[in-house]
Amino acid sequence: MPPYIVCRLLFVALVSLSVACQGQSTQKTAPANTPRSAASVVIPGAEQTALYLSALKGKRVGMVVNHTSRIGKTHLVDSLLALGVTVKTIFAPEHGFRGEATDGEKISNGRDPKTGVLIASLYGANRKPSPAQMDSLDVLLFDIQDVGCRFYTYISTMHYVMEACAEANKPFIVLDRPNPNGHYVDGPVLTPKFKSFVGMHPIPVVYGLTEGELAGMINGEGWLGIGKTCQLTVVPVKNYTHQTPYVLPLRPSPNLPNQQAVLLYPSLCFFEGTVVSVGRGTDKQFQVIGSPDTKYGPYEFTPVDKPGAMNPPQEGKRCYGLDLTQAPISKTGLMLDYLFDFYKRATDKSTFFLAGGGFDRLAGTDQLRLQLTAGVPEATIRTSWQPQLAAYRQMRQKYLIYP
Repeated sequence: MPPYIVCRLLFVALVSLSVACQGQSTQKTAPANTPRSAASVVIPGAEQTALYLSALKGKRVGMVVNHTSRIGKTHLVDSLLALGVTVKTIFAPEHGFRGEATDGEKISNGRDPKTGVLIASLYGANRKPSPAQMDSLDVLLFDIQDVGCRFYTYISTMHYVMEACAEANKPFIVLDRPNPNGHYVDGPVLTPKFKSFVGMHPIPVVYGLTEGELAGMINGEGWLGIGKTCQLTVVPVKNYTHQTPYVLPLRPSPNLPNQQAVLLYPSLCFFEGTVVSVGRGTDKQFQVIGSPDTKYGPYEFTPVDKPGAMNPPQEGKRCYGLDLTQAPISKTGLMLDYLFDFYKRATDKSTFFLAGGGFDRLAGTDQLRLQLTAGVPEATIRTSWQPQLAAYRQMRQKYLIYP
């Protein structure tokens, strides 16, 4: 186990009593109707309060959190305030502190109406805490549910916060959570030319790490900049391996409403750089795909404005395609057949990819688009990824916390 993992600490009975009073939850690794032993109960880092509370008491704490940051049914901010922790600033990522903002919508500064704590946006004018904000804090705590895809922006926010901590010489604590797509590694590895907020690191699309493990890799590989590392502590998930199925207790963002969407997301997000809708503006986000071209399939849907999906792609247009709400999910890799099939069916292939390079940013390279347009077979494309994936898997071994 890497040396930055926090050791279990003895703590006073008050902590255990406080956590129990909050109704500590234990997320099961499968639906309730599936028998499981007690040993299979997965306990996220946030719920193991005794392992990190002493590092926060008496300190000015900044928290990088959203609606998924919970101990049972209680928000982590409320739990820590009740335990006497001084929470000075809440840093809000994409979709906001409450997780309700539309994809790409800028987040504003403000105050949490319930607690009065200052909310500072990390998805507006700034993506990184300012030196002045860091001066007012002693330690930063990160607790956000991830889904294990390079283009899911919470890990980019984590990178910038780590960078700010390294520059200000402030401790950074990750309360780790399971990765629902952590059981495989696949996809093209990002090349530096295509670095963006939807892909900051030279890792595959599906990278097979928890946020705590990825934080260790960011530190260990020097990705914060020359000579920069932050004081990293990871509070690990209990009873978790990378092969542990994990059903998220809450939607991690507005357009990933259920487990099917979370598992399809790595494969379907490529369509966000094309004319094909992934169901934003419907009640089946990332579970349907389609476009106004009737050649795409028999299923019909029409995207409209909805909370969390304002001005969705193909808004107000009848789309034709596929309903994937009951589709089987690959357990070993990306499902590229949908992308290949839709490109082949496109009436006008010259307009299939949207202008602006969005597809290449999501892929982390222009090679996938060029191979697709050139008619390169899927098996050949996958083979072209293997040397970089092999090197990545070898690097990944150094940072694994979980089997």
